[in-house]
Amino acid sequence: MTPIGMIALDLDDTLLRSDLSISYRTKHVIKRAEAAGMVVVLVSSRIPAAMKGFVRFLGMHKRPGYLICNNGTIIQESNTGTIIHEIRIPSESALIAFDLAHAEGFSVQLYENDIMYVSRSNEFVDYDQKLTGLRQVVVENFRDMVSAGCHKLRIPGDPMILAPLESLLRTYVGEEVNLFTSKPYFLEILPPHTDKGTALETIAKQQGIPRERVLAIGDSMNDEGMIRWAGLGVAMINGDERIKDLAAIVTERSNDDDGVADIIERYVLRRSS
Repeated sequence: MTPIGMIALDLDDTLLRSDLSISYRTKHVIKRAEAAGMVVVLVSSRIPAAMKGFVRFLGMHKRPGYLICNNGTIIQESNTGTIIHEIRIPSESALIAFDLAHAEGFSVQLYENDIMYVSRSNEFVDYDQKLTGLRQVVVENFRDMVSAGCHKLRIPGDPMILAPLESLLRTYVGEEVNLFTSKPYFLEILPPHTDKGTALETIAKQQGIPRERVLAIGDSMNDEGMIRWAGLGVAMINGDERIKDLAAIVTERSNDDDGVADIIERYVLRRSS
């Protein structure tokens, strides 16, 4: 097996336990990987502000590393906060998506700085607020915010009724945006040809690391891009069955049982010692 040079780690339900914490064992293993020369990338649908606490817990604010935020629309250096890449949804496509979702009675969200702006609140919006710790602000002129530009839109809702909406959006804007679910109750709308995989490729090229030396671990359909692109794509045993089917390896342990640490020890540290 080609030695690993870069490790990309999804956050929710992968690196993070169910209580949104990172175990000390996993923290120690990640630091060992960094000390051995690995580039560590934290990857999430979260915005930078919602990743900050995990960055500090791992000490990545003091060491070179990267954050892929908003499912790939923002790439940030972990130690400097410098944004090295960002992309926004074309305004016309974003407005069409918002209008369709709004007409069907769905709430729509976008994120700027440390605030989660929403067109209307519901239980799924409240759950997102609990996950991210961001302040929720309901905006009456939400359409004006969308027209001003956004990195991504999120539509929260019951999975049973999100599926028909996703089909509708694919019909009208499917070629102009990237659509997928991050969790069953979160439908994500991103710029075209943008996902965690394209962002990971950008970092790897900058670092001069070939894809064969990249390991990526995730659990959901928004991790598909990076798991397909990486030389070694790993799915969590607690993950979506579709992700497990396409991954090269499925963890033996869940996110609540140090599954990430186990993979890094077996496929990175033992081969680099």
